[in-house]
Amino acid sequence: MTSASGFLDIALGVALVTLVVGQVLSMVRLVLGPTTGDRILALDTMVINALGLVVVLGIQQGVKVYFEVTLLIAMLGFVSTVALARFILRGDIIE
Repeated sequence: MTSASGFLDIALGVALVTLVVGQVLSMVRLVLGPTTGDRILALDTMVINALGLVVVLGIQQGVKVYFEVTLLIAMLGFVSTVALARFILRGDIIE
């Protein structure tokens, strides 16, 4: 094992732990959030953390399909956040 490979393994491990902690904290905010806006932001943060987890796993395993999955999750997360916010503000999604 070269030093660059060892450094990459350590960096990926730290990134995974950090993203998992962020995901858990977002779940806590989702459950305890006093307002609906806090819950929407927690869901959006959870989508971003999920993106990070999938990207880090893709780098770690060297599989390129994970990056395509990341694009799909990002599009779904964006559309769902906009739809949920619009529903909360207006009461309907489609005018």
